[in-house]
Amino acid sequence: MDYHDSAAAEAFADEVRSFVDESVIPVEREYLGEGTISKSDLADLRSEARERGLYAPQIGEEFGGLGMDFADVLPAFEEAGRSLLAPAALRVDAPDEGNMHTLELFGTPDQQDRWLEPLVSGEISSGFSMTEPMQGGGSDPKMLRTTAERDDGDWVINGHKWWTTGGTEADVLIVMARTDPDAHPYEGTSLILVPTDTEGVDIVRDIPHVGGGVTGLGHAEIEFHDARVPESNLLGVENAGFAHAQQRLGPARLTHCMRFCGMAERALAVSKAYVSEREAFGGSLADKQGLRFEVAECETRLHAARTMVRHAASEIAAGEEARVPVAMSKVFSANVVQDVIDTAVQHCGGNGIGKDLPLADFYENVRQFRIVDGADEVHKRTIARDAFEDVDESAIEGVTRYRG
Repeated sequence: MDYHDSAAAEAFADEVRSFVDESVIPVEREYLGEGTISKSDLADLRSEARERGLYAPQIGEEFGGLGMDFADVLPAFEEAGRSLLAPAALRVDAPDEGNMHTLELFGTPDQQDRWLEPLVSGEISSGFSMTEPMQGGGSDPKMLRTTAERDDGDWVINGHKWWTTGGTEADVLIVMARTDPDAHPYEGTSLILVPTDTEGVDIVRDIPHVGGGVTGLGHAEIEFHDARVPESNLLGVENAGFAHAQQRLGPARLTHCMRFCGMAERALAVSKAYVSEREAFGGSLADKQGLRFEVAECETRLHAARTMVRHAASEIAAGEEARVPVAMSKVFSANVVQDVIDTAVQHCGGNGIGKDLPLADFYENVRQFRIVDGADEVHKRTIARDAFEDVDESAIEGVTRYRG
């Protein structure tokens, strides 16, 4: 697997790193352990990102972004992930980043004018409503029960969603609903744009959860009771919702990987700085071999995670769906970054769980990564299914079997 970022990608990532270090992290320090960033402070960071020519690099220029290639923005996503605030400041934050990508791929010109351009500019926010409580959605989306039926030129939507990231603050939702109840869900489900001020859309609550912190991003429970939107709000092709979702989720999973790798990289930097200064047991903690080996393991596994993500991205750039490389990248990266951040917390001891350092906030936020955008077990199932599709029976030829 090649790991060669282009000169343009490296230069842009360096600029993002400078922005994060000079402007974002100082603001982050003011809010860590204190509350959610104010809208005015976030707007100021976004204005500076625009002035520096760093804003929304993954979105086409015609919609207000920089129009960079996907592979070239991956290193910048990692640099953004070093701060809990930077993805929002640069407009590479979930779920809006994935939703903007979906609108860019499948939206009509009218939909792009109404929703994509305001999303890119930060005037509005969005949510992706797919997961459903208990009996539907979640790790087995074939069980999805939310329906959308045609009636007099409208879609009438009924159902119950939860874990809609950003749903409480969203102005528009991309709702996955069954539009052909007689078809298998993979062939009978569509994506529909639903403004949250639509009559019949009930934002029930933000589900209490681990993490969140300075961005204030919650996960909403939402009910739809005969919610009506025009037929023109269909996003993409009718009954192709699952195919469209996969085209959204593949790149989105990789951007998640890079953001969280950035978080792990900063956690490790904090750890190395701390143990280099901390004196105990007759010398610097950084001189203890056991600790040094743990850092070496973290560095090695992070390098492997970055390489896997770039390999999957190259497959997508070549026009492949790359479900297996993406699944491998997601499950491996999620476990690596969790372990790295846990190690950093351990190295810093009491200061690791205190809120003066960012590690405790990182620790609270990283645990979700093994669940969101597909739990570990779902991705392992994808990998295993592919592994057993073409079993080489000759691999056991010549083996003597003893029975007794």
